Formats: sequence, structure tokens, C-alpha cells
Amino acid sequence: MTCPHCSSDTEPVTFAVPDTYRELAPGDAAAARLCPRCLRVDPASDETALEGESEFSRVSSAFPDGEGTVPFALLLELCSSLALNRAEIERALEALERAGVDPLLTIDRLLAEPVIDPDIDLERRRHQLEQSVY
Repeated sequence: MTCPHCSSDTEPVTFAVPDTYRELAPGDAAAARLCPRCLRVDPASDETALEGESEFSRVSSAFPDGEGTVPFALLLELCSSLALNRAEIERALEALERAGVDPLLTIDRLLAEPVIDPDIDLERRRHQLEQSVY
């Protein structure tokens, strides 16, 4: 499948979005897919995402696991507009804090990966997150 944002042929990571995070997901989708190259998240109609484990380790070894995985993936997409998504970003950050994930450190580690080329200026968004939310 080709990513609509970066035209990468890298297979996206498809994952289920639990009800608690549904309003953070694009289109309030029950499933989403994350491009391992540009880090954009889109709704997924793939019902297989609702079964089994997603392979976020394909994105990077720095990607959080456990309870922080889905909120972090959704946070990446929410960063496309900090102004419009402020309340949702705060919810995602709260979920990450409860899961023991440092989102700013994780973003730094992702930006250090040579195969990741974020579709948005994630370095600038990271700085803005630090300034406005923390």
C-alpha cells in the first residue's frame, strides 16, 4: 500500500483504537494505520487491525510499547495542528504520562532515526509542545 502523504511503499502499521482513545483518532475510527516513514496516521477500514498485536517496533525501537503505544501514535497525527487539536493533545499526553512514556524524549529518538522522514516539522512541533503544554 502506498502512503497518501509521502508515497512510500512501506507497509503501514495498522492498529485498533480502543474506545477510550477513539475521539483522538482521525475520523473517530476504530482502527488506524501509521506510516513508518512519514509518521502520519489515517483511519483504517482494515478489520484485521482489531485482532492481535500491532507491530509498532517496525517504526522504530524507540516507539513506546504497552499502554503508551496507541496514544503516542495518535499524538503524532494530532501534532499536525497544535492549535486545533490542543484538547486532544492534552488528553494524549495525560495518557502517555499514566503509561510512563516521555513523549518529548520519544520524539527526539524518532527524529534521530535515518529512515524516518516526518511529513510535518516534528522537530518544531516538539519544541512547541514543550513550550505550550509542559
